[in-house]
Amino acid sequence: MSEGNIYTVLKNHVEVEDYFNVTEIVLDGEWRYSQTKINEIIANGEEFLISKAPFRPNHVKAGGEIKKMKNVLSPSSYNCETNEDATKQIIDLFGYTAFDTPKPVKLIELLLEATTYDDKEAIIMDFFSGSATTAHAVMQLNAEDGGNRKFIMVQLPEPCAEKSEAYKAGYKNICEIGKERIRRAGEKIKSENPNAQDLDIGFRVFKLDDSNMTDVYYSAGEYNQIMLSELESNIKSDRTDLDLLFGCLLEWGLPLSMPYKSEKIEGCTVHTYNEGDLIACFDENISESVVKAIARRRPLRAVFRDSSFESSPEKINVGEIFKMLAPDTRVKVI
Repeated sequence: MSEGNIYTVLKNHVEVEDYFNVTEIVLDGEWRYSQTKINEIIANGEEFLISKAPFRPNHVKAGGEIKKMKNVLSPSSYNCETNEDATKQIIDLFGYTAFDTPKPVKLIELLLEATTYDDKEAIIMDFFSGSATTAHAVMQLNAEDGGNRKFIMVQLPEPCAEKSEAYKAGYKNICEIGKERIRRAGEKIKSENPNAQDLDIGFRVFKLDDSNMTDVYYSAGEYNQIMLSELESNIKSDRTDLDLLFGCLLEWGLPLSMPYKSEKIEGCTVHTYNEGDLIACFDENISESVVKAIARRRPLRAVFRDSSFESSPEKINVGEIFKMLAPDTRVKVI
C-alpha cells in the first residue's frame, strides 16, 4: 500500500505525498468535517479518520505509517438488535420487565469488539450503567474470544418506582437490579458456553462514602475532658474491618479487584490482601505474638489501628518487631 512517501488508502480514494493531499477527497453523506476542512488537515500533516462507520475506521497519518484498524460495524449490524430485543433479554433473565430502558447486549458487544479487539485485557467503564448491560456484554465477548476484559459499572442508587415489577420483586433501586443482572447473566453465559467454564464472572460492589476517620470540628483549646474521652478512637464507630481494609487500599493506590482472605490468629482477625501486598489487623489489644506472626510473613505493607495498642511504648515495639523480622515492610497505624 505504500511507495516512498505516497500512501494510498480506501481503494486509492486518498493519496498523501510529502504531507499533502494528492487527490481530492469527495465526501458523501453526513460527515464531521467539510471537504475544505479535510484538505486543510492533510496539508497541515495532522491525523484524521475516514469512515462512514463510526468506530475503528482506517487511520491515516500524513507522512507516517498507515495503520489498518478493524471495523466491525457495518450498516447491516447497526440494527442487529432493537430496544425490543433488549427488553426480551431482561425478561429472559428475570422473568419479567425488571428495567424499562435496557440497551441491546449485541450492540454494546459490537462496540466493545470494535474498540478493544487489540486489547483483550482492557478495562471498560460505564458511568451510567443502568441495568448493567455493559457488564453483560463484556462477559459475553470474553466468553466468545477468550478475552479477560474487566468492567467498572457506576450508577446512582435511583429508587425504583413502587408500582414497578422490580420494586414488587424486592429491588428497591437500580443498582440492585444491575447487581442481580450481572449474577444471572454470568451464570447464563457459562451454561451456554461449554468452552467458557473458566470465565471470570465475579465482581465486587463498593458504595461511595466519606472518610473512615472521625471528623474533627474543634481546635485543641476548645476541647474539654468529656469531649476528649469521646475521641479515644479516631475511627468512626460504624465502620467494619472491610471498610478499613479497602480504605487503606485506596490510600496506597492498590487495585480493589485482587483476592483477599481473613483468618484467625490467637483470636484476632487478620486480613491478607493479594498474598501479602498488605496484611491488616484491626482488633483491639493485639498481642505481641500476633504482631510477630504477621511480621514473619514479610508483607509489603502492614496496617493496624491506633486503639489496638494500649500505650505508645507498645506501638514503638511494633516498629521494632518489624525492623527485626521484616525490615522491608511498610508499617502504618491508623
